[in-house]
Amino acid sequence: MPVPSPRSFTVQWGSEAVLVSNVEPELPVATADADLAKVVEAGRANPVTLLPEAAWQAVARATTSPDGVAVQLRPTAAEPAGLLMVENVDGATLHSVVTRVHLSEVLPGIQPRTGMEVMEIPDPQVQGLTDADRPCAIVRYRYQDLDHLRNHVWQTVHGTLSLNSYAPSILARKVTRNLITHPVEISFEDGTESFHALVVRDGITRLASAWSVLAGPDADAAETAGLAVDSLFGKNPAAHGGGPLGQRLAAGREKWRRGLREEFARGIAEEQPGTRTAQIAQTSVLPAQIAVGAEGHPGHLLAAEDIFDDAIRSVLASVHVEFKQWDTAAQNVEVATRALKRVIQLGDSLVPKDDLQIVYGLAVGRIPVEELPRVFAGDAGSEPPGTALWRSVYLVHALTRPELLEPLKDQAKAIKGGKRMGLKGFAELLGPLIDLPWRSYKKHVTTQARNAWNNGGVLTSDVIQEWEPRPTDDFTSLVRPALDGDVDARCTLAVAGGVALIADKLLTRNVGSALMAAKEKGGVPFRADVNQVVEDLSQRHNELGLWTLALAANRFRSDALPENAVTMRQLIHKQKTEGEPGTPYVHFKVDLDDPDRIARDADGVPVTLHQWDVVWASNPERAAKAHPPKTLLVPHPSGPVTGPAPEAGSADGEPAGETGRDGADTPPVDGSGPQAASRPASQRAAEHRQVLRHSVTGARDALDRLLLLEPEVGGHTPIVPVSVLDELHTLLIGLQTDVENLRRKAAREETAPEDEEVLEEAGV
Repeated sequence: MPVPSPRSFTVQWGSEAVLVSNVEPELPVATADADLAKVVEAGRANPVTLLPEAAWQAVARATTSPDGVAVQLRPTAAEPAGLLMVENVDGATLHSVVTRVHLSEVLPGIQPRTGMEVMEIPDPQVQGLTDADRPCAIVRYRYQDLDHLRNHVWQTVHGTLSLNSYAPSILARKVTRNLITHPVEISFEDGTESFHALVVRDGITRLASAWSVLAGPDADAAETAGLAVDSLFGKNPAAHGGGPLGQRLAAGREKWRRGLREEFARGIAEEQPGTRTAQIAQTSVLPAQIAVGAEGHPGHLLAAEDIFDDAIRSVLASVHVEFKQWDTAAQNVEVATRALKRVIQLGDSLVPKDDLQIVYGLAVGRIPVEELPRVFAGDAGSEPPGTALWRSVYLVHALTRPELLEPLKDQAKAIKGGKRMGLKGFAELLGPLIDLPWRSYKKHVTTQARNAWNNGGVLTSDVIQEWEPRPTDDFTSLVRPALDGDVDARCTLAVAGGVALIADKLLTRNVGSALMAAKEKGGVPFRADVNQVVEDLSQRHNELGLWTLALAANRFRSDALPENAVTMRQLIHKQKTEGEPGTPYVHFKVDLDDPDRIARDADGVPVTLHQWDVVWASNPERAAKAHPPKTLLVPHPSGPVTGPAPEAGSADGEPAGETGRDGADTPPVDGSGPQAASRPASQRAAEHRQVLRHSVTGARDALDRLLLLEPEVGGHTPIVPVSVLDELHTLLIGLQTDVENLRRKAAREETAPEDEEVLEEAGV
């Protein structure tokens, strides 16, 4: 039968003209129940595929060519496994069908690169599924409730588009590279009935960009995400009749697609189709490969429920190493968590599996820090506090046990394809795991902190040996036992204090230039690896170093940066006011002769701690040799030090007069209403001046609040997209120009009366 020729035409996309090619004359029609049954029957008959019937139905609903999928699945004498695409990865073989799918039948899955980010909406819990000890090509996503699912999808689409978009390219040529997808069972903790769907594991940017094209050139990332969520789940699933939730959602999506088909049919019939017609044509259908079968290789000891997910992650890792690399931190999270999972499943570790599962849950954030006292409960009174810093202590302790360290390094080497991994290489893997609870609040120094982990972190020669954490609410109580030779106390201080100093940029990978820098700008008295500095600080004989670690751990906060971590004073003041009012967050230098061990200057003001002081305290003898006393490089300041003292000045460090911006005496008015035209222009002008002033002040307040919200949003998406900032910048330049013109005009008018008075006095 003849194939209708596709069309090409030019449309307007924003300010650009885009040539749209290969526009099909029709959109795919709804799939009949009989065609769905063909896919289900063929899939269940294939010996290498294993999916629940509801998952096969999700595959059949998603594809635009159920006959083609059935042909690929159907076994033959020559091809017992059918015509499926075969991929051999580490430890497993994946079988996939290659087809085209409806845009509205695929959800964005979990993105591996976000494993090193803090997200506002947490990822769902993931669990592999099996059937008679055989791995199914499906995983279960467990959300808290339906709102959690909707918000998670919104966040993924919004965050992806905030970072990148292929919208113009997709409008011109469609999505041309296959999305890597597989079925999921979506379940809920609140008892909402589960349903099955397809998720995209690679190609999420292409998926989000297709939604962006469909939303239109004027839609921002938030509007696009809202369109995707409403189209996928509907605003009211109950409006689509009774039956299971999955059927109601599918009926809603089909009704939405029917509306698009009708709109497209009207547009394509015109002599010159418009932009909307092109949007629908280029995004309705996407190419995809759908994983439908997984087989574990003989001798590979991963548990059956983990084989499929590990195989998919292996495919994604190969794609993003060869094609488009993740950043180093994302790769480290992927390698570390997969290595730990493999050690758990291999079962040859001396650490019990149940304990390793707890460590894994802690590492990936599945176990919140508040659960620490429960999961690490020991003898009565020995439970660790439920804080982010204690999470890091127990995580470092667990992952560096001699019986676990070498197996973890071996698996990490196998995943990365390397031949050796030293202690620094292993510490590099730990950095993005350790900073999970505070990485968004301390994101301004995350790069320096991770560089410090790359340089050894807190993995001292004692920390990687046998010891046990010593839970306490006051780290200074561990100093005396540490001085007496208690290894547990010393290692607890080394890890807790070292993590605190690294996270707060008071201990970094010091490079050659740091030797030449001033103390206040991150200078150091001598070169040393980070783990060597931590080791020297925690030595039994080093009282100054042990107190430095203890006080740093005590003052550490996971929800802010200390004032001596960065030099952006205004930003830090804003963060501080969002924390505990009247309690500045700052680390102080140690003075062993002072009762509270805090150094003070001649005026009694506590001296701010610098990296110089930390490195000096690790080895005072070496520092003194490098900088003899005659050079007087570390004098006691004779005047007030940089940074506010707890007792002096304003509690939050803000200058007087900066507060109360919201509390204007006169409410803003707009000068509108039925009587406005009859009032004198000068009165209306006065009111509009009020509006102008309050509007500018309100914009300033909105910007301040955006800066305060930025740590909570995290690094997965900018708090304000660049396109919005460009538009605001243009508006502000215009406003500034108009205000300046008015100011100059008013200045000239004010000088005129004075000149006239001078002329009158002169008798002119």
